Order: sequence, then C-alpha cells, then structure tokens
Amino acid sequence: MKNVWKPQIVTANRLTDGAIVYLAGDGNWTRSIGRSLVANSEREAEEILATANAAVTACQIVGPYLIEVSLEGGVVRPVGTREWIRAQGPTVHPEFATEPERAAA
Repeated sequence: MKNVWKPQIVTANRLTDGAIVYLAGDGNWTRSIGRSLVANSEREAEEILATANAAVTACQIVGPYLIEVSLEGGVVRPVGTREWIRAQGPTVHPEFATEPERAAA
C-alpha cells in the first residue's frame, strides 16, 4: 500500500518568551496557526523544517517539529489533540489564552 501524504506545518517555541509559534508563508514566525506555511509533499516538509532549523541556529526558536494538519474550507486545523490544545492556548485559565480565546471568554 502506497503511503498517502498528509499536509504538515512546522511548530516550535519562540526563544524570547516560549510562545507557541508556526512558520508562516512569509518566512516569519506567527502565533496564528491559520497563517502557517503548509507542506503538501515530503520535499516541502523537509524544506520548511530546514528553514526552522536555521531559525534555531539564529536563536529565534527552539524545538521545531512537523505536525499533521487538515485543511477544512481553506482553514488549517491540527489533527492531533495535543496540537489542537497548543493552537488554542492553555486550558487552565483564560488569562493565559491566546487573543481569540480571550475574546470568546
């Protein structure tokens, strides 16, 4: 059976404050998963991970890795529960949530 590629993005933590970030299409790091650069092939995944590793060397981020995502109506959504929680913000107190969660609280 042939492996079917599933879209992936790179996530990491920003070195200055530990915030969860995603590699965006413009090469910068964003806290918005919706702005993340999606790899649609293994080659693209290797390229964006190499970009992330260069950001480690430049002391911008730590711990980059690829995560599987789905594209629902053009919206990037993490597949795994852990990554969904990371994208939404902490589950312990609204004070620590990302901006969209603060607005909803």
